Amino acid sequence: MKAMILAISFGMTAAAVLTARSAGVPGAEIKQSEPEPTADPYLWLEEVHGERALEWVREENAKTIAVLEKDPRFPGIRSEALRMAQAEDRIPYANFTGGALYNFWQDSAHVRGVWRRTSLESYRTKNPVWTTVLDLDSLAAAEKANWVWAGSQCEMARERRSLISLSDGGEDASSIREFDLITRAFVPGGFFLPKGKQNAAWVGEDTLLASREWNTGEVTESGYPFIVKRLVRGQSLDDAVEIFRGDAKDMGVFPFTMMDGQNRRVSMIVRSVTFFENEYAIVRRGGVTWLGLPKKSEVQEFFEGQIIVRLTQDWVMGGRTFRSGSLVSFDAEASVKNPEAIAPVLIFEPGPRETVSGVYTTADRVIVAIYQNVQGRILVFRRSAGDRWTANRLPLPDNLSTSVRSTEAKGSRFLISVTGFLTPSSVWLGDAGTETAVPIKTLPPRFDASACAVEQFEAVSTDGTKIPYFIVRPKGMKPDGNNPTILYAYGGFEVAITPSYNENAGRLWLERGGVYVIANIRGGGEFGPAWHEAGLKTRRQIVFDDFTAVAQDLIRRGFTTPRRLGIMGGSNGGLLMGVQMTQHPELWNAVDIQVPLLDMLRYEQIAAGASWVGEYGSVSIPEERAFLASISPLHNLKPGVRYPMPLIWTTIKDDRVGPQHARKFAAKMADMKLPYLYYEVVEGGHGSGANIEQRTHTTALEYIYFIRQLMD
Repeated sequence: MKAMILAISFGMTAAAVLTARSAGVPGAEIKQSEPEPTADPYLWLEEVHGERALEWVREENAKTIAVLEKDPRFPGIRSEALRMAQAEDRIPYANFTGGALYNFWQDSAHVRGVWRRTSLESYRTKNPVWTTVLDLDSLAAAEKANWVWAGSQCEMARERRSLISLSDGGEDASSIREFDLITRAFVPGGFFLPKGKQNAAWVGEDTLLASREWNTGEVTESGYPFIVKRLVRGQSLDDAVEIFRGDAKDMGVFPFTMMDGQNRRVSMIVRSVTFFENEYAIVRRGGVTWLGLPKKSEVQEFFEGQIIVRLTQDWVMGGRTFRSGSLVSFDAEASVKNPEAIAPVLIFEPGPRETVSGVYTTADRVIVAIYQNVQGRILVFRRSAGDRWTANRLPLPDNLSTSVRSTEAKGSRFLISVTGFLTPSSVWLGDAGTETAVPIKTLPPRFDASACAVEQFEAVSTDGTKIPYFIVRPKGMKPDGNNPTILYAYGGFEVAITPSYNENAGRLWLERGGVYVIANIRGGGEFGPAWHEAGLKTRRQIVFDDFTAVAQDLIRRGFTTPRRLGIMGGSNGGLLMGVQMTQHPELWNAVDIQVPLLDMLRYEQIAAGASWVGEYGSVSIPEERAFLASISPLHNLKPGVRYPMPLIWTTIKDDRVGPQHARKFAAKMADMKLPYLYYEVVEGGHGSGANIEQRTHTTALEYIYFIRQLMD
């Protein structure tokens, strides 16, 4: 469930896969203070499609292109990025559906993409035979629409019908249409939900639960739906029957359905009161039964009649304390009869340097992905008599990231993604029954990893906490402080940043002698809920201090110097970049600020910002407003300070964070006569572009920027 809410509410950009005030540190004397209330001179830039704002964007884009694209190295970098992104030997990641494997694919011949399928036997071969299910380029041309693929959801019992989500230019808002997997066509007169930020779930082949803006204005302050209705085949939207109505103060209300291997299904509603606090109900024909789960918990899966939940707070039940971060299960039928007396059973309790990263089910096993000190493990659990859970670890390579991509709901097989900084990504086929796994797809090397080394170090933050970070560097690199280095982190929303194979970083940066670093700072989910909660709201300065500590440790060890050190982060990580630039301008010579939050005094009023009050706090609370003002990058640009020249980029179609933050920050820098580069991608939603060419163009802009700032 958390993955679904993250997907519709907040997240990192595709480019983010790469990439404060401490005593005695030069520049720490820059005072962060609450600004005097004044009229906002940049409000006109919040009109996303306003002509004046768009003209400003066109002018800024032209200025940036004149600098970065005119660099003689740019065409080669863009060509390399595009070649890798369009290569036919990429891994076609797939999902089990209806006895086949489905994959969404983009290349030079399918710019918008094609949804296709093959058999498992064919998938395991070097050149699978694919059957086109839906050609998005043809559909967009026929309908004269700017369609971007936004996913599919198959009806679980028969696996014949699917709900296809299509977005206009990559926005989070999408249209939902019913599709027949057998005929490979949209169902005439089938389910159709017009464009909106919405969610739908199959109850049966002829019934949906849906939450959407049923009437104008029926959305939360965050812009998400709060009314769930039951929609029966053949009904108009006006005739749908209301099941539950939340509140406009909620983050959102969303229905979902789960089914176990014995074809038992349970339909539920999650009322997300805040981003991290949820209330869950089971939907039956006779009504809705709310469960007595702790507010900070996340329903994960349904297995043998048991609902599996991940806790993000301690839960005392039946005289026993279940620790935050643990997985528990309870009987769904019994919980309906007595929702306040749920009898949870412990499945797994992570250790202090462990976290659960994903929960999945096959017909008779539960697959749990965990991280131990930021390194992946896959555990296979079985449930025996007396509600006893036992587990075995799947034999997979060590020192890599591992995650489950898809499972056979009615079988025993599942697909695993395995990746590492220097290890090309691969797909493994697991079998829960035999508890084995074998590699079936491997990405060919994209750069010379034999010339590189990976190390893990720890920096000490301002409160004494040790902050781990990975450094990927050329072998034989001298600790002379002259190494061009990119430092990346995210630091929010309990999102863990783990090792991954980044072909762009390898080919475009490492092979040029560059170094890149990933910092596992607090605010993320690398070590469970406590690691995240340490940086919530007014405690968030410690997240920024963690990042600064890693930078200082890199300098202390002789890996780099401020002249050669650049930083990169997107979305929440874009806020991190803005704070680092304003709090410690002396530490960096390049700051790549991707689809960011930067105006923290108005973030609640921009796009989906109100949904993140649980993470950042609210300006309506004096103490929290004072803190937000003290760290807000837009409000803490100071005259007379020498800042590094940042690259600030966003997208017009970003309806999650919104381009307003980036625009206003760049405009203020312009008024202060400060150097900067600004670029706004035409489409792509909360990311770097809607298709391969757009995304690789943005990537090329970033790398030529870093080369110019750190290597020249």
